[in-house]
Amino acid sequence: MKSKKPLYIILAILLITLVGFIYYRYYFTFGEGVKAGQLNYVVKKGYLFKTYEGKLIQTGIRSQTGSIQSNEFEFSVTDQAIAEKMMLNSGKVFELHYIEYLNSLPWRGYSPFVVDSIISIQ
Repeated sequence: MKSKKPLYIILAILLITLVGFIYYRYYFTFGEGVKAGQLNYVVKKGYLFKTYEGKLIQTGIRSQTGSIQSNEFEFSVTDQAIAEKMMLNSGKVFELHYIEYLNSLPWRGYSPFVVDSIISIQ
């Protein structure tokens, strides 16, 4: 009778590898930072998972051609209180702290950028 020990070792290695891959792909914090700009909108949307999605219009920077370009920062919000505060102050200038993930998850929002706090509102 052959031992099943090698089979269990291979399955354990595969399981650990799969868990590590999923963690790295969806839960590993790739970066974090602060973005500032005028809040364009925040909406609650989704088919199965209702999430808050928003867009921040950052001030333009001068390109080499001399024209001003606008930068848009699309983000998701997981905290309902933060999203409601942003909805009440739409159109104002915000400084938002965000966390960047490698990929998004349906229950976390459509964007890999997740706003976790408001630094200031002007």
